[in-house]
Amino acid sequence: MFRRIRHLIIKEFVQVWRDKKLRFFLIAPPLVQLIAYGYVINFDIKKVAVGIYDESRTQESRDLIKRFRATDWFQVKKYFTSERELLRDIDHGEITMALRVSYDFARNLRQGKKARVQVIIDATDSNAALVVARYAGTIFNDYTDVQLQERLNSRGVQFISDLPPLALAPRAFYNPNLISRHSMIPGVIAMVTLLISLMLTALAVVREKEIGTMEQILVTPIRPLEFLLGKTIPFIIFTLGDVVLVTLVGIFWFEVPFRGSVLVLLVGIMCFLFNSVGLGLLISTLASTQQQAMMAGNFFLTPAILLSGLIFPIANMPAFFQYLTYFNPLMYFIIVVQGIFLKGAGLRLLWPQMAAMAGLGAAMLSVAVLRFRRHVA
Repeated sequence: MFRRIRHLIIKEFVQVWRDKKLRFFLIAPPLVQLIAYGYVINFDIKKVAVGIYDESRTQESRDLIKRFRATDWFQVKKYFTSERELLRDIDHGEITMALRVSYDFARNLRQGKKARVQVIIDATDSNAALVVARYAGTIFNDYTDVQLQERLNSRGVQFISDLPPLALAPRAFYNPNLISRHSMIPGVIAMVTLLISLMLTALAVVREKEIGTMEQILVTPIRPLEFLLGKTIPFIIFTLGDVVLVTLVGIFWFEVPFRGSVLVLLVGIMCFLFNSVGLGLLISTLASTQQQAMMAGNFFLTPAILLSGLIFPIANMPAFFQYLTYFNPLMYFIIVVQGIFLKGAGLRLLWPQMAAMAGLGAAMLSVAVLRFRRHVA
């Protein structure tokens, strides 16, 4: 048995080595995806284009505008002289936020009344608009505190010593600088693992059917289980090589911290590979051509990524889709990878996710093997 499997594994390695396109697919796409996702998927909003319409034109309004200019969050692009110009630039997408200071801004501040400032935000991207509004709110709150302190000091009230304000001291664990890339790169590694192992497994089996060698292999003494092991083991090795490659790029190029154990990461990868390899084998029993296998793989990949919690929070999904995520092994694997990279978590914390992946993988592999046996019988 092991001799036949060994010869089949050697055959796969030789076939991959001779296939230039497949060699390219093994190396280039994982790196391209990692670099693209690492640079493109970034939720850290900086240099928001801001336009200013200052009707007040006083020292107080200039102090407020100076606070927006002094931060990396905003970049003042233009000053307007009319509301029409402001709305035109918002419509054309030239600015993301407009700040309109009312003509009575300084007078109301001096009299202790509410001073009006209108913030207009392009909410085409609602998530970005919420972040921008929160940034602006932080600046307004700081400005308001300074104005209140100056007003009380002018009346002889020691605001800081007598009535100390609440001091908020936030502390972010595991990602202290709140760099979104540090949480996204481990998720991208999980996505690359899924893509490579699923596609290679599905295409490898379908290719035998497409070129007509499947029947020749099946008439040999090799059993269906031996055939599946001989086909999947090489691509598990290739996938592990890709994982090592993209992990090294993530650590040394994107400077993502790795605080966990390599052994725990390897256990998590193997648990996850049961699912992706099993799904690839299942697709191979459904598809007759490599094109069909690619389309079927993409059909499963997109929902798996959307329901993984990497891009969209699972808590914000409808209840039905939240329950559906429990059957998504990618969701568990992303928790495992992020926990190992950022938290340094071990098996004591990650065993529930490992067990879930192992259980789903065993079920997936069983269905795939049974269907393959029935398909070739």
